[in-house]
Amino acid sequence: MVVRLRLARFGKRNRPFYNIVVAHARTARNSQPLEVLGTYDPVPQIPPGATSTSTPYKDIRLDRTRAKYWLGVGAQPSEPVWKLLAMVGLLEPKLRRGSGGVPLTARIGESEAREGVRSA
Repeated sequence: MVVRLRLARFGKRNRPFYNIVVAHARTARNSQPLEVLGTYDPVPQIPPGATSTSTPYKDIRLDRTRAKYWLGVGAQPSEPVWKLLAMVGLLEPKLRRGSGGVPLTARIGESEAREGVRSA
């Protein structure tokens, strides 16, 4: 059976809080997971004891060794979890797609090539 790394939502209305969990792909979002790997709080927080001018942060707590284990045995991360794992440094960031399904890096290269042709 396919195992996925995904987010399970907790918290109050308009104040989400997520657990990063390992679950079977066909189970419901908030069903009993196989394992809880960490938490993600998407609401920006100001660090405690800091001034009001400090930059707020989104809290990500993750058991890196267990996440590496589950990725190693073939668990597939969902899109949001992929982004979180890329921020932590466990996965490579996915290429973003522009309009028409063309990767943005390819479009940037084409525009630079066009500018070179115009100036010549």
